Amino acid sequence: MDKKSEVYLFSLVLLLGLIQCSGAILFWTADVEVSYSMDNQSVNLFCQCGVYGRNSPLRAALGRVVLPSSDPYGCGTDHVYRPNISVPWIALVERGSCSISDKINAAKRQGADGVVVYNLDGTGNRTSNMAHQEAQGIVAIMIGNLLGKDLVNLVNSSIEVKMVIDVHGPWMDTYWLYFLSISFFVVTAASIGYFIFVSANRILSLRAQRSAESRLKSEAKKAIGRLEVRRLKQDDEAIGSDSHTCAVCIDSYKPGEVVTVLTCGHFYHKVCIEPWLLEKRTCPMCKCDILKALGVDAEEEKDGSPNSPPDVTVVTVSGEEHLFEVSLTDTSTPELERHQDPHHYDNVAFEGDSQIMNNTAARG
Repeated sequence: MDKKSEVYLFSLVLLLGLIQCSGAILFWTADVEVSYSMDNQSVNLFCQCGVYGRNSPLRAALGRVVLPSSDPYGCGTDHVYRPNISVPWIALVERGSCSISDKINAAKRQGADGVVVYNLDGTGNRTSNMAHQEAQGIVAIMIGNLLGKDLVNLVNSSIEVKMVIDVHGPWMDTYWLYFLSISFFVVTAASIGYFIFVSANRILSLRAQRSAESRLKSEAKKAIGRLEVRRLKQDDEAIGSDSHTCAVCIDSYKPGEVVTVLTCGHFYHKVCIEPWLLEKRTCPMCKCDILKALGVDAEEEKDGSPNSPPDVTVVTVSGEEHLFEVSLTDTSTPELERHQDPHHYDNVAFEGDSQIMNNTAARG
């Protein structure tokens, strides 16, 4: 796995973690409507001040508000409530003393249609997203302490209080919203930074490669300008011979065509070989490097271009007793000095090339 794939995988895992975390901190708010009669006047109060428990079903609930008979926290395994009514009722209990699940289960056992837990003293109207994994299947919300105390006082004053609970919508805690926003921007910034780094590195690499290639082409142009160029005549042995064809275009030589003679002695059509040399810089037949042969390879060695041709070309030379494999660039081998013929080639099709050049020179 390359570095780019590792970064993408890490970003995906981090994003999935953030999504899972956001699911844990996302909660649903509740509309709470309270109605009662006081001094022959009907009072209706409405607020979006409830928060559904994490394990509560998201549905509406309504009924008469009932307090625990003795313990305001609604804890215990016995009959905590004595509603003595036949209409739906909602238990109102204070947070604390026992777990939220115990409070909800105590009210559920006695037939409550919903449970409202009001927060601790000193918390004002702040609420939290309570968890109650061991008590499910009944609507359970939390409201603020101030509202809860007001409702307790009304019920203790023998005032019949009715409550309607309804789903309002999803909400996210501000602290976690800031945290997720910052995390998202950090992940995004890291991804963009890595993309910029990789892109810049690739652009610099391409520029360096193009620069090296441009210098090599410049050197190749200089080398091409120093190669021998001649025009074929009717009496040249290459004319009309099936064994003499241009290795680039695979076409026979004709009188009057201009050919370029490379340092290795092979010759080709000038219009064919020059574009080849600009790109390859080697003989198509024997792979001889014209830059090194003409001593203009300093830039290539310095740049270390990955497209450089092989540094050594090996041919087989016949000796008196043995066959020797020697480098064309190594002139210090005694066997090469004794046995190498500068106009001898492994490919017999080109043995006549040197004779053509020798005959041309003799006529001159």
